[in-house]
Amino acid sequence: MSTLKIAVAQINCTVGDLDGNAARIVAAAREAKAQGADVLLTPELALCGYPPEDLLLRADFYRAAENALQVLANAVPDLAMIIGHPLREGDICYNAASLLLNGKVAATYRKHHLPNYEVFDEERYFNAGTEPCVIEIKGVRCGINICADVWEEGAAEQSAEAGAEVLLVLNASPFHVGKQHLRQGVVRDRIAAMGIPVVYANLVGGQDELVFDGASFALDATGKLLTQLPSFVETVAVLEFAGGKLLPSNIEPPQSDEAAAYAALVLGVRDYLGKNKFPGAIIGLSGGIDSALTLCVAVDALGADKVHAVMMPSPYTAQMSLDDSREMVRVLGIKYDEIPIEPVMQTYADTLAPLFTGLPKSQWDTTEENVQARARGMILMALSNRTGSIVLTTSNKSETAVGYATLYGDMAGGYAVIKDVMKTFVYRLSRYRNQVALTQGKDVPIPENIIVRPPSAELKPGQTDQDSLPPYEILDAIIEGYMEQNQSPREIIARGYSEADVRRVVTLLKRNEYKRRQAAIGIRISQRGFGKDWRYPITSGYQDEF
Repeated sequence: MSTLKIAVAQINCTVGDLDGNAARIVAAAREAKAQGADVLLTPELALCGYPPEDLLLRADFYRAAENALQVLANAVPDLAMIIGHPLREGDICYNAASLLLNGKVAATYRKHHLPNYEVFDEERYFNAGTEPCVIEIKGVRCGINICADVWEEGAAEQSAEAGAEVLLVLNASPFHVGKQHLRQGVVRDRIAAMGIPVVYANLVGGQDELVFDGASFALDATGKLLTQLPSFVETVAVLEFAGGKLLPSNIEPPQSDEAAAYAALVLGVRDYLGKNKFPGAIIGLSGGIDSALTLCVAVDALGADKVHAVMMPSPYTAQMSLDDSREMVRVLGIKYDEIPIEPVMQTYADTLAPLFTGLPKSQWDTTEENVQARARGMILMALSNRTGSIVLTTSNKSETAVGYATLYGDMAGGYAVIKDVMKTFVYRLSRYRNQVALTQGKDVPIPENIIVRPPSAELKPGQTDQDSLPPYEILDAIIEGYMEQNQSPREIIARGYSEADVRRVVTLLKRNEYKRRQAAIGIRISQRGFGKDWRYPITSGYQDEF
């Protein structure tokens, strides 16, 4: 029987960089040929990157993609390549995959199922294909599907009915914690319906708020895992189909939730800054857990030489916060400055005093707290303007949900590293990062004081987060139920949470939508983040079910 060597190109593409993506595909093709491959399988829309969003509304974008596809075909004429690309035929547009062989397009498949949920809105741009595409390479009949085609019934089964012996699937499946288990589960469902093995090639890399983890894999005709490529790194791996079967090869061990999420954050930061050509990152250190974790991610993503931390103590900053920040700087070896903000606070107070005469005011009111945060934000943005480096904000998902971040203050910046990380998970990731350091025989980067002390914004004496919020274990559970699972307050209360806590959290979450609309984008690591897949109105009279 025929033998076919299938190369999976798990590559990092940049949206809109047609020439650069083509060069990456050519490099993968040469590596595949060196490994004896007969066909190269690329990710979904690899030629233009995913998701191209409203670039897909431009006719010139399709023309440029068509030209790049032909250049690619000519560049590697002696290897069969299955390339994901946008396709325009008259006024009809498709998410397509074409077989390139001998310098020309030999066959084209048009994606059937267009996802229009979570972060996807492909129905805005594409029409659905209806026909299967089965190609023969070295005597083996290969079906082609694209991503969502294996998440729903129909397209995969059509390929098997058309005579496919193996299904080759191009994917741009973004990461969230637990996603790999879901992917393999739905592919097993398709295999159970069609009875042929599947090779699943996934994109890797960061694109704005999305991170693609790669983790490409292959399952045999019974759904057994035969191949598992590494997560979050580019790789080209060759699989063999012989005797009517896919043969087993290397299986990378699964990552823990903490390891996967941390790797996603690192890749997201590295690609956002790298692809947008920022020379480095600036982070406002506070001595708290959120800025500590953000700093670790930035250093691991960019290197210590490209990270500048700034500590801006106020009269309410504890000595412990200064000491812990200095210890982190020592361990990580980064550039560091301390800029006291008390003079700026006094200038604001003197300037505003005539305007506040006669207005009710407590000694430690919200106005003074926000002035501190905004003074720090102004300093960080001035450094950003002067150096060209981007400010990484440090608010977590719990704070983002309930508005515990200051607009134009600690929300000032260009990229929100832990925007989709619940506070309870921030602690887990911090302990994970310290454990990695210990395993490597290094000093832990996050001092234990930062992890065990009660969290505080330190904007007034003796302040802690729990002065005005439920404990984070309760807060995060309520946010997850309402925001990620679409549960009503009544359903959350039925799970054992107090009505007072649920009312307060839901009220804060809804009230602060206007802030989230003005916040920096951030890396998505959950099934639903405050980004592309959260579209709630700012102005709304809806009353929740209690």
